[in-house]
Amino acid sequence: MSPLLGRQAIHAIKALLELAGDPPRWRSVNDLATAQAVPAPMLEHLLLQLRRAALLEARRGRLGGYRLARPASAIPLADVLAALGQGLGSDGQGPGRETGGGAADRVAALMEQRLRGALERELARCTLDELLYDLRSVSAELSEEGGLLIG
Repeated sequence: MSPLLGRQAIHAIKALLELAGDPPRWRSVNDLATAQAVPAPMLEHLLLQLRRAALLEARRGRLGGYRLARPASAIPLADVLAALGQGLGSDGQGPGRETGGGAADRVAALMEQRLRGALERELARCTLDELLYDLRSVSAELSEEGGLLIG
């Protein structure tokens, strides 16, 4: 089974979560790359794509870098994937359009269409803010204190 999200999407989402966790500060590419242990040039390419899609703001200079262009609660994962050109594509074959497919093939295509629709709805609904909450919850759970996260 192939992963639902590609490596680039995972790195982009992790960078956005870094930025969402510290909204008032501008973060440099090198800072974000070090935090994620990924090559800075690869991450910079992803950040530029996110900036072009108006998900990030960029500022030059010593105190510059990147920050979210809008609140994390207003950035759905569907927008992130679309910015990277990694949305859920269709192969152009809707249910029943396969050549030579019998009834079972058509039912399988309908099932795939339903699953794709459910995933698209979830990606449109789930925001960075929700993932940030999950990140904080898991981080608290994994901490030595076995912390409790409230709010």
